[in-house]
Amino acid sequence: MSKVVSELKYSAEHEWVAADGAGPVGIGISAVAADALGDIVYVDLPEVGSTVTAGATCGEVESTKSVSDLYAPVTGEVTEVNDGVVADPALINSDPYGAGWLFKVAVTEEGPLMSAEEYASANGGEL
Repeated sequence: MSKVVSELKYSAEHEWVAADGAGPVGIGISAVAADALGDIVYVDLPEVGSTVTAGATCGEVESTKSVSDLYAPVTGEVTEVNDGVVADPALINSDPYGAGWLFKVAVTEEGPLMSAEEYASANGGEL
């Protein structure tokens, strides 16, 4: 069973949001999604300075199995992109909640997000 981190919030499209209350939030894809995708070989992320809109596509994740759209779980300006994951997309598989984070956003509005418990229950994840 895929791990779900209890401190994070999740979108229905399998993105996670890490907010510490100070500054931009981190965005990534859940272990549930990474496990379902299989070996991730390419990511296309939004550019720093661009605006993402909650619920809208903002990039894509390509695995050996398929290509999946990446959806923004929040609205705001992209402040940072994880160059490490662009260079080595397999980090998403090996550490989706750590080194595999995707980008950071200065949030102006949150999209509909679930608690870790709600996400785990809906998607077969394990807290």
